[in-house]
Amino acid sequence: MNKKLIQVDLQNPLHCAQVVHLLNDYMEDEMGISEPMPDGLGPKIIEGLKRHTAYMGFFVCIGDNFAGLANCNLNFSTWRASPLINIHDLIVSPDFRQQGVGLFLLKGIENYAIENGYCRINLEVRHDNFKAQNLYRKAGFKECEPNNFFWENKLK
Repeated sequence: MNKKLIQVDLQNPLHCAQVVHLLNDYMEDEMGISEPMPDGLGPKIIEGLKRHTAYMGFFVCIGDNFAGLANCNLNFSTWRASPLINIHDLIVSPDFRQQGVGLFLLKGIENYAIENGYCRINLEVRHDNFKAQNLYRKAGFKECEPNNFFWENKLK
């Protein structure tokens, strides 16, 4: 089956529905929260993404099926004086796992970044998500040197 990379269009209702659907797949996964998306959260996510001017998303489609999604945020590296892409969510539908969708998605984002002058792609991964770590290594990612920690200050 041919895979196709499509940039998310948040003005397209089908794309919006698929963003929510694939995010629900992610939430239901053991590497997510192991339960379905809370009621009413989907529309809030879409409205928030529409307002977030740094959002960029990519789907992998196989035929008429939306097989994967990367929700990204654009950022800027002051040290390199160039923009960068941060992959916040990377999701492969359970129906399409082990079919090269994740690697296709990452390589598609890499090609987009190269063609558009981005200096790097960042992502975060859970320390216990070994499947994702293996995928990221296959796609050319490695731990930052020196190693970095992901810290947060939850405000809500």
